[in-house]
Amino acid sequence: MIGNRLTHRTADGVRIPGTWRHAFICNGGTYFLTDLFIYADGLVDCWELVTLDEFEKKLRSGWVATSLPDGGSASAHHLGWWTFREPDTWLTPELLLAEVRDTIDELNGRPDSTGRCLAAVDVFLAERTEENRSAARAAYLAIPETVRHYALGDMDRKDYPLRVLVAGPGGRLPGMPEEEVSQEEYDEAVAYFEERDRWRAEAPSRVPADGAVESFAPAVKLYHSYPQRALEHPDKRALRNDYPAPITLDGATYPSVAHAYWALSVAEPEARASVVAAESGAKARTLAAKAPRREGWERARTAVMARLLRAKYSQHPDLAEVLLATGDATVLYDDADSGFWGDNGGRGRNWTGRLLELVRSELQAAQAGLA
Repeated sequence: MIGNRLTHRTADGVRIPGTWRHAFICNGGTYFLTDLFIYADGLVDCWELVTLDEFEKKLRSGWVATSLPDGGSASAHHLGWWTFREPDTWLTPELLLAEVRDTIDELNGRPDSTGRCLAAVDVFLAERTEENRSAARAAYLAIPETVRHYALGDMDRKDYPLRVLVAGPGGRLPGMPEEEVSQEEYDEAVAYFEERDRWRAEAPSRVPADGAVESFAPAVKLYHSYPQRALEHPDKRALRNDYPAPITLDGATYPSVAHAYWALSVAEPEARASVVAAESGAKARTLAAKAPRREGWERARTAVMARLLRAKYSQHPDLAEVLLATGDATVLYDDADSGFWGDNGGRGRNWTGRLLELVRSELQAAQAGLA
């Protein structure tokens, strides 16, 4: 299972997705704890990039080690050395190769051995012949033993209902030849899968209790525009902080959010007055950059910006409508001078965009009478 272990390599300018897993490599008699990198195109990096056939040879030769000798010397690169004492490992070359093959299928969005088994089970449940049961049993046995417990994604029952189903009444459980399946156990397994099928059929229509995870509206990007005057019919350019929309805060009036932000950032009253009087938000930034900053400004600036944005959109209902029109879109804000406030092609933290989404949500709450 890949989980969050995602990586990639670039080949001929193409990004090849991949993942990694821990393994031991035996080199010069020492067992090195390292990572195998597995890629969607079927190549595996085990200290060199090899094809799947070559990887199997590395397994058979012991270069990629699945058995560990008592007294063997081991190393975790630059972290420590130790000696094996009564080591125990459940991997075999066959198991590890099967798991790697499954990983490659998963990276390509194809059904892995578990997916193929569950598909065979669906065929059997639709037409319950012994031929179909035999095919489902063979597909179950093709799943690597190390992952069979997870086939149903049920951490309480594990794969027990699956083993009972493919064995059939009077049959022997895979891996437990002494256990004979009773009719009652088989009926319970069938009922389990029927209930599972009902749940799967309903799942696409289930609505999360707290609403959708993803946005419905496409992302909105607020490019640099350096507005010099207010627009007669404001569009998303009006969402820029340097858009000329005067705001009043604590008895002082500022030509824009940018003016207010930079004026509040400086320590000296004289410098603050010059920033407020600047011809544009860009010039306000330039003047503020030359003046001493308030103590603790970096830790307070996010709260200050949130307050300024609330003032802008509460004092300018027409601009609030522009913000509300973005729906639930992700707001990406360009700011070439700040990786903190700007998204900047995914390289910045986009705090302006995030705060705009927060203020938009507050406006939506007010409209719904929830503020």
